Amino acid sequence: MNFKHFIGIDVSKSTLDFCLISAGKVILRLQTENNNKGVESFVRQSGCALEESLFCMEHTGIYNYPLLDYLSEKQSSIWLESALRIKHSAGMQRGKSDKIDAERIAFYAYRNQDNAKLWQPARQVIKDLKSLTALRTRLINAKKQLKSSLQEGKRFLTKTLQKKMQLCCQHSLKGLEKDLTAVNKQLEELIRSDEELNRLFNLVTSVEGIGAVTAREILVTTNEFKDFTDPKKYACYAGVVPFQYRSGTSIRGKDRVSHLANKTVKTLLHMSALSAINHCEELKKYYQRKVLQGKNRMSVINAVRNKLVLRIFAVVRNNRKYDKNYRYSLA
Repeated sequence: MNFKHFIGIDVSKSTLDFCLISAGKVILRLQTENNNKGVESFVRQSGCALEESLFCMEHTGIYNYPLLDYLSEKQSSIWLESALRIKHSAGMQRGKSDKIDAERIAFYAYRNQDNAKLWQPARQVIKDLKSLTALRTRLINAKKQLKSSLQEGKRFLTKTLQKKMQLCCQHSLKGLEKDLTAVNKQLEELIRSDEELNRLFNLVTSVEGIGAVTAREILVTTNEFKDFTDPKKYACYAGVVPFQYRSGTSIRGKDRVSHLANKTVKTLLHMSALSAINHCEELKKYYQRKVLQGKNRMSVINAVRNKLVLRIFAVVRNNRKYDKNYRYSLA
């Protein structure tokens, strides 16, 4: 699609900074409040036709919601891009402000318009799943932090003081555990309440090693497998694909995974791989065989993570649960 106007938006908690460029020149800069009225104010003052405009912004979580809701309702073209990708494309930078960032985003969209990946809004049930999953993570982290501080005190505090501290925290720990149970129940009910989400959840969890927590994160990050249809691209996104690091004859580093990845998904896939090695006979034999051949243990575990991603996408593509006894039929 050919666009005439490119709008870069720097999103913060309270404000939206717009920069409109056309034919490579800045036409308008405007700062508004981060709400529907602010977006309407920009659209009215810019005078540009929404069907001829490309709106580009970085991922900022819930701060994007008012802007995305308004633009998606108007069926506008939206490009959500990684902040790191925009930063690297700009080369050496001097100075930073919301106004400058909006301009850099606008020029990024203008220069890379042929490679624009238009954003598709997720269903409300996926948004709810994402919010509840994030809440669950915060509760777990709060519980861990409180428990770890009590554990550390055992080495340095008197038993009397230690007991007092435990008594002070017991109600908080019980409250966090109760809240965590309630969130887990809400997550289960949410998935069961939606036929499509429940179908995908059952398919993903049929793969040995993939539990409910990993399955939920995969459903959120793939947007029900709409944003990712290629398992290799998702494996790259999760940071489990090894890349070569070589140059001529002097630089020959080992193949290694990139740090530019979704660390949450990567960690969950790692735990799933360890579970699969213990419970899936096929992967257990594969792991043991590769280790005996002298392969690095972490490299083998990474290979298992890749196998799990391939299996997940295969069951979704074929719409059938994973069958460990399945055998390919000869044509």
